[in-house]
Amino acid sequence: MPHRKKLFWFAVLLLSAVAVHLYSMDPSRVENGYSRVLFPRIAGFLRAIFGWLPFSIGDIMYGAAAFFLIMLLIRFSKWLFRFRKNNLAPHFLRGAGSLLTVCSIIYILFNLFWGINYNRVGIAGQLNLEIKKYSVEELKTINAVLVEKVNFSKRSLLWSKTAYPGNKELFAMTTRAYETVAKQYPFLTYRRVSIKPSLWSWVGNYTGFLGYYNPFTGEAQVNTTVSKFTQPFTACHETAHQLGYAKEMEANFVGYLAAAASKDTLFHYSVYTDLFTYANRTLYFADSSAAQLYRKMLLPEVIADFKERREFNLAHRSFLEPVFRGIYGVFLKSNQQPMGMLSYDEVTGFIIAYYKKFGKI
Repeated sequence: MPHRKKLFWFAVLLLSAVAVHLYSMDPSRVENGYSRVLFPRIAGFLRAIFGWLPFSIGDIMYGAAAFFLIMLLIRFSKWLFRFRKNNLAPHFLRGAGSLLTVCSIIYILFNLFWGINYNRVGIAGQLNLEIKKYSVEELKTINAVLVEKVNFSKRSLLWSKTAYPGNKELFAMTTRAYETVAKQYPFLTYRRVSIKPSLWSWVGNYTGFLGYYNPFTGEAQVNTTVSKFTQPFTACHETAHQLGYAKEMEANFVGYLAAAASKDTLFHYSVYTDLFTYANRTLYFADSSAAQLYRKMLLPEVIADFKERREFNLAHRSFLEPVFRGIYGVFLKSNQQPMGMLSYDEVTGFIIAYYKKFGKI
C-alpha cells in the first residue's frame, strides 16, 4: 500500500508538471492569463508576507537548502561506504525516487510562483517594439548616444558632488523611480515593496552576481558590496523581475525605463554606464576599432569608475564564477533565452528599437 501511495502522488506531480509545461507553450495565453492576472496577485501576496522583514527570508531559505544538500552528500557518501559490498540498487532507487519527487515539487512551485513568465509576450509586445536584427551602423549610433548620456550624467554628479546613498535610501529611490515610470506605463506599477541587501553578497563577489530574485518569497536581493555606481540599476533590474519580467534582457530594459524616468542622476549614470557596456561589447564583436573609439570618448572619471569595477572583479576572481556562469547559462537557455549569459546583452536590441520608435533613450 505505501508503494501505491508513493506512485500515486508521483503520478500527480508528473501530470501537474506536464500541465504547467503545456500551459506555458502559448505566449498570448500566458501574457493575458498568468502574467497580467494571476502572477501579480501571487507576487503581491508574497511581498506582503515577507517584504516588511528587514532581512531576506529567502536568503535564509537558500542557506538552509545549501546546508541540507551538504548533509545529504555526506549521508550519501556514508551509504556508499557502508553498502559498497552489498547490493546498492534498492538504496539507489529510493534515493532517485525521492530526488525526482523533490525536483518535481520545486519545478511546479517555481513555475507557478514566477517561472511561467519566461514564456510571456513581454515588454516588447506591451510597447509595440519591433525587435529585429540591427546593423553595425545602428550599433555605432546607439554607442554614440550612450557615450553622451554617460558623460552628461557623470558631469552632473561631479558638479553637484552627489554622494551615493545607503541601502535604505537606495531602495526608496528605486521605488520612487517606478512610481514615476508608472505614470507613463501603468503596467509597471510597483506595490508592496520588498527590495533587500543580499545576505550572501560575499558569495556573489566570487560567483559574479549583482542581484537576484527569489520566486518563492517574492524578494529582490541586491549585492551591496560591489561598486556603488552599479547598484541603482541592479535594484531596478531586480524590481523588474518582481513585476514578472523574467527574461534577463527584458528585466534590463524595464530596469532602464525605470532608472531613466528617475529624478535622481545617480540612477541615470548607473543605467547608462550599464547599457553602454552592453552596447559597446556587442559593437566590439562586429567592429573592434569603432568600439574602442567610443570607449576613448568617455570622461576620465567614467573610465576610473570602470577601472574600479574591473579591479574589484579581478580581486574576487575564483574558480566558482565560471562554474556558476556555466550552470546559470544552461538554466537561461532552458528558459527561452538561447544566448545564455549573453542574454543580458540582448537589451541592446530593445534599446535600438526603442530609440528608432521614440527618437530618444
